[in-house]
Amino acid sequence: MKSDNPADPFKKALTEATRALSGESELNVTFSADPAGVTGDTMRLPLVSRRMSRDEVLLARGTADALAMRMRHHDPATHARYAPAGPMAREIYEALETARCEALGARDMPGALSNIDVRIGADADKKGYSQIRSPADAPLSVAAGYVLRQAATGRALPPGAQHVADLWRPFIEEQAGGALADVEAALADQASFARLARRIISDLGYGDQLGEDPDEPQEDDRDESADEKEEESGDNQSRDQDDSDEAEASPERSQEQTRDERQAQVSLEDDSEDEMSDEAEAPEAESPPDLPPPVSEASPDYKVFAQTWDEEIRAEDLADPAELERLRAYLDKQLDPLRGAVSRLANKLQRRLQAQQNRSWEFDKEEGVLDAGRLARVVANPTMPLSFKVEKDTEFRDTVVTLLIDNSGSMRGRPISIAAICADVLARTLERCSVKVEILGFTTRAWKGGQSREAWLAGGRPAQPGRLNDLRHIIYKPADAPWRRVRPNLGLMMKEGLLKENIDGEALEWAHRRLLKRPEARKILMVISDGAPVDDSTLSVNPANFLERHLRDVIAMVERKRAVELLAIGIGHDVTRYYQRAVTITDAEQLAGAITEQLAALFDTDPRKRARVLGIGSQRRG
Repeated sequence: MKSDNPADPFKKALTEATRALSGESELNVTFSADPAGVTGDTMRLPLVSRRMSRDEVLLARGTADALAMRMRHHDPATHARYAPAGPMAREIYEALETARCEALGARDMPGALSNIDVRIGADADKKGYSQIRSPADAPLSVAAGYVLRQAATGRALPPGAQHVADLWRPFIEEQAGGALADVEAALADQASFARLARRIISDLGYGDQLGEDPDEPQEDDRDESADEKEEESGDNQSRDQDDSDEAEASPERSQEQTRDERQAQVSLEDDSEDEMSDEAEAPEAESPPDLPPPVSEASPDYKVFAQTWDEEIRAEDLADPAELERLRAYLDKQLDPLRGAVSRLANKLQRRLQAQQNRSWEFDKEEGVLDAGRLARVVANPTMPLSFKVEKDTEFRDTVVTLLIDNSGSMRGRPISIAAICADVLARTLERCSVKVEILGFTTRAWKGGQSREAWLAGGRPAQPGRLNDLRHIIYKPADAPWRRVRPNLGLMMKEGLLKENIDGEALEWAHRRLLKRPEARKILMVISDGAPVDDSTLSVNPANFLERHLRDVIAMVERKRAVELLAIGIGHDVTRYYQRAVTITDAEQLAGAITEQLAALFDTDPRKRARVLGIGSQRRG
């Protein structure tokens, strides 16, 4: 049946071209307002309106070509085998692999690279890369991908991306120039390229985040076995003499083995550098890079005096099961007067989300449900065929929501009870709708500084030491844990002595890093707080805006990356001066209602509806 949407022929042609380029004949291609990406056998591309503007068409083509090339040239198993453990190393690794797939695909189809340039340029413009003046304001991972792409293709980047690449190029080429020279030869072999990428990451100063070398374990096992046999032989001098003769007869092999062992251990065993410093062949023996990894990705100037006593801990490790059950019962007792309202709000949210899940349609089908909205044209022209529609699932199931709850002392009493019940409602409701939820909390281990402050005092009180307290980041519910197993954990918020200071910037960055590791296509972070970050120990020896400035830097980074949607709920205090999407609430019913309405709005595929609901929510504060 002929469609009345002028964009449909273009969408159909792009779908077929994408299937051919990716090598996946059964690939399902959709055009959505959600972030572009691939989930299972479905690829999401940017929306193309009926107007089919030039920018829309080019962006859709560039995104489709980039994703198709990755599907064609990327092996997930090989990628996972060599993937680094640390967050910054993982970001660089992902950016380099994306650049490899695009450069490799462009060898056969140079025109596709021109399409991808449009996508890269649009992304750079959206993130304001052309206005950046310092390398610290641009992600190193993005710059590394740009520089490698140029090394592999010899092609100029769009202006904003070129600007970022040029800012970081002196540092990247100085530290990893030797590895970049080998890129061309490694492109076609993903395993070889992954090893090269790990080498680049190490050269850039993140070798400590690589984790174990996947190529080393078997060799290590053989070495350990040989060592055990030699120990068991005791005084067998003849075997020792044979081993010595063999080493002298094969000096090249012995030296190569030493180099391999050193390459696998250099990032973990700093005290072994002196023993191996005379091996000029090992690139890891070079001095550390001039730009060490910053404490905060969002703000390189942010300082921490000591991270030794910081902790990330599960709620069940801070209290025994019996105490958690007692605290949960106390929380339930506090919330008895709200039980009816809470149940109604939970049901409302569940109905809203399930309705959105089920009310998505494909139109102009030859069979299905009669499309009553298009009967008028049949009445006007009886020769026109009837039009049908088919109901389909939306993709909001592929979503994870993180609730980050302020566990500071100012939340004691009614506010923390409000936050706890809202987390309870959201976790139970979203789990019924197949949306995963993670619940996190943040506070400090001590009032007015802990062991960090004691170490600072013992060290002579150096000026402006940075953050001067010991963090406590609490995991109440991991995203993959069923709610029934962790329900008592929220009772921990009622524990006397738990709630202390709040250092919001580092907590937000921690929650953001955890979300970025999740496989879901859509990620939502909701912050529940009662105001600005406060830590007396830190603020007494640093500038008055030290913690507040860092929080603003982290929020700006999250919004600039656009990988996570950020929303804030202020309890009794206006937090709109920090967060773009925020409401201020003063009682439990109002807080639960705002969360219900705004969270449901986030799942709306229509950005205008989403903005309208969020705008209304922002006007409710006070």
